[in-house]
Amino acid sequence: MYRGRALYIAQVVLVVFPSFFLFGYNQVNVGGLLSFASWIKAFPQIDTTSTIANTKSHNSVIQGVYVSSFTLGGLAGSLSCSFIGDVLGRRKTVLIGGIFTLIGEIVSCTAFQLPQLVVGRIITGIGIGVLFTMVPIWQAECSKPTNRGKHVVIDGIFISSGYAMSYWVNFGFSHMEEQSASWRVPVAMPAVLSIVLISSIFLFPESPRWLVHIGERANAAKQLARIGDTGIDADEVQREIASIEFSLEETAQTAASVKDIFSMKDGKLFYRFMLCLGIQFWIQMTGASVISTYSTTIFRENLGLSSPLSRILGASALTWKFLASFVSFFTIDRFGRRKLFLFCGVGVTLCMTCMAITSSFSSRNHGASVADAFFLFLFNFFFPIGLLGPSFLYCTEVAPIRLRVAMTSISTANHWLWYASLSPSLLLEVLNFIRNFVVQMITPVALANIGYQYYIVYALIGLTFVGSVYFFYPETMGQSLEQLDDLFQNDISILETVKMAKRLSKMPGTAMPEVELKGQVEQVEYSEQSV
Repeated sequence: MYRGRALYIAQVVLVVFPSFFLFGYNQVNVGGLLSFASWIKAFPQIDTTSTIANTKSHNSVIQGVYVSSFTLGGLAGSLSCSFIGDVLGRRKTVLIGGIFTLIGEIVSCTAFQLPQLVVGRIITGIGIGVLFTMVPIWQAECSKPTNRGKHVVIDGIFISSGYAMSYWVNFGFSHMEEQSASWRVPVAMPAVLSIVLISSIFLFPESPRWLVHIGERANAAKQLARIGDTGIDADEVQREIASIEFSLEETAQTAASVKDIFSMKDGKLFYRFMLCLGIQFWIQMTGASVISTYSTTIFRENLGLSSPLSRILGASALTWKFLASFVSFFTIDRFGRRKLFLFCGVGVTLCMTCMAITSSFSSRNHGASVADAFFLFLFNFFFPIGLLGPSFLYCTEVAPIRLRVAMTSISTANHWLWYASLSPSLLLEVLNFIRNFVVQMITPVALANIGYQYYIVYALIGLTFVGSVYFFYPETMGQSLEQLDDLFQNDISILETVKMAKRLSKMPGTAMPEVELKGQVEQVEYSEQSV
């Protein structure tokens, strides 16, 4: 049975990699298939390549609906974790996500009519929504504070690898685009990883924090010992179990239900929820979906490049994004979350501004086309550093243990949603869905009709990201999940919380409560810095 470092490596290879590769691959792979001759023949309702005028405009709307139907499934999958994540546990929930992705991929690759294609994409989205929400929680709850950043930020690297692989696969099959296999095989290929995920999930430990939450203290200690490759009676294991129990007792007094997320009770729950909601909002609303899903379309239709060259540039851009993802892996636990967020925010804002300027010139302007392609590549450098892997990590860090699944699942639905009304929780769920749904549905229409002005919107939103991170987002580097919970329990303002977190990040582990076992009594002693 895997233990310690071997356990971590096996978990990354057999669970984490398949989960997030599936997300990246399935999200963007259809973008490179839309112009295949066999695809157009099978689904003429979404053809925007060989149509003109009103027909092209009508088809672009239907195409947008199909591409964005992935987010319908993502919405359902993410929100379902609020109900099943704490009932079934992390591993069983991840298993369900893997099963849905497999079913969706099979339905999609065997489609002969547009409705079946849409249904398959929705089912795939459900599975991805579950994995997208639950796997980072599982990782964070099974990691130590000193390397939690690397453990979770690697998710972004795997998403980028899915993006890149999808475009290269599509480019390879474009040479036989007259045959239906040119799109059926690329759509079916990720099913292999879905099978790997499903067959291996129970080789790994359940979250110790969830086990403590349901009262299985002995099993939780066993899993912690396995994760740390130590004895079950080791002091560090017993100390961490006590810390988790103390945190649960504290949050149980003020945060026993999902509705408490929308209050500013002890622990600043609504503030923490808005931090999660905001970071997921900016993932999409800084333009990443546009660049990743429609890069080939941008090169071909907006910049006037040839189809083969557009495919090569699209694949190269996402390969570059994959390589850039490693920057956060090596810097997240050294420079912290805030600095990476700010660096990324400034970079993507400048890139979108420059793309708006260069795209305003005619597609026949060679110099402008070269500059536009350069800034698209530069965007793919900045974005993964702060808004790919680090965003998954941050949400799991600021959410309290008792409401971690509910808060993360609803905020992750912000990766899929935008506006709404009705009840408070449904408001945010629908808000999140429409936001992502609209991004993918409107993009082909916007690119065809307003061109460069579309990028100005993303540049302005990028500015709000930079300002919000600077004033409202506390640093979380170096502290355990229980210590971070204690930070928010302090009776100080939001701005003071940000300042305190900045100080604590420079002396990790020293300013938060230290739990000691004395017989059956847990006593919490605060260091001098936390007073």
